[in-house]
Amino acid sequence: MKQFYGMSQRGSLDEALQGLFRPQFIMLLSNNNQFEAHVAELEKRFPGVPSIGCVGMSYQTGVVENGVGIVAFSDGVTATANVLEQISTMPVKYIQRMERDMQTVGGSDQDTVCIDFCSGNDACVLTTINTALRKRGISLVGGTGDQGRVSANGRVYQDAVAYGLVRNQNGRVRTYKENIYHQLGDYRFVASNTDRANYILGSLNGKPAKQVYKDILHVSDQEILTRTFQNPFGKLNGNDTCIISIKEVHGNALACFRQVNDSDVLILLELGDYRATVQSTIQQICRDFPRRSAVFSVNCLFRYKLFSEQGYMQDYLRDMMALGNHAGFVGYGEHCNNRFVNQSMTCVVFE
Repeated sequence: MKQFYGMSQRGSLDEALQGLFRPQFIMLLSNNNQFEAHVAELEKRFPGVPSIGCVGMSYQTGVVENGVGIVAFSDGVTATANVLEQISTMPVKYIQRMERDMQTVGGSDQDTVCIDFCSGNDACVLTTINTALRKRGISLVGGTGDQGRVSANGRVYQDAVAYGLVRNQNGRVRTYKENIYHQLGDYRFVASNTDRANYILGSLNGKPAKQVYKDILHVSDQEILTRTFQNPFGKLNGNDTCIISIKEVHGNALACFRQVNDSDVLILLELGDYRATVQSTIQQICRDFPRRSAVFSVNCLFRYKLFSEQGYMQDYLRDMMALGNHAGFVGYGEHCNNRFVNQSMTCVVFE
């Protein structure tokens, strides 16, 4: 299979589509002002070709912050695209769409992946989607777009998740998740006084969450929102750690970018040697896939900000291009199988 990436910093879809011929699956990453127009125009240009889209930044050798990016697969994939609606209340109502699409695409855990763009309520959405995907062991990679809108097959939706099922006809697929953080000290917290609907973390070990965070790291209220780049929370899930970013101070509580529940066990994380971690990920992918057709990744907005502030973003994209054809988008939360995480990178590799 082949992966195409085209972009326009000024938001010209014609410019972004130059050189794209006979796509079999298309992903649109557009800006807020032109999203609807781009969705409609893309469907006119490639009617009937499965497509998904969202408002978000794209990248390959550079980042497109407010234009338009196109990622497309061709020459050896079978794909379908669809949407689950009412995800804030009842995404399971539409799960039969995904089950039918899985039958259409066929495939297995070895050669098929689901890629999704979500408008919110990610944890519930991923649990719902996983009920269908796990029947065939199919992996998922995706993320949250901006502005609460996604698209599928030429239509714009709110309160929805758009997904594509992509089968590689010429080889394997595999998903990866990269964590550039490790545990700080031996701090261990039990969450309480949480507000699941608004992602509020009220207390840690019975004390106000804001004060616990400030006392450990010796930061002011104003510094909390930038300190989360270096010191997010982590939720333990077996041997895995899901990163939880702090969104804002909410009185004596902390509002987060993913849901925290009462009795969740949390730890405090600190930033590690991210350059070494990236190289380790690249080396692992190369060992697993000596021959690679494409890599599609989702990087967290906070990773993008951190790497940019550290002067590493361009080096990062250059490092990832060592894998071959690499492209992706900047998300507001990352999906890997049934996990919703923050401040991470997830990707799918095609043989």
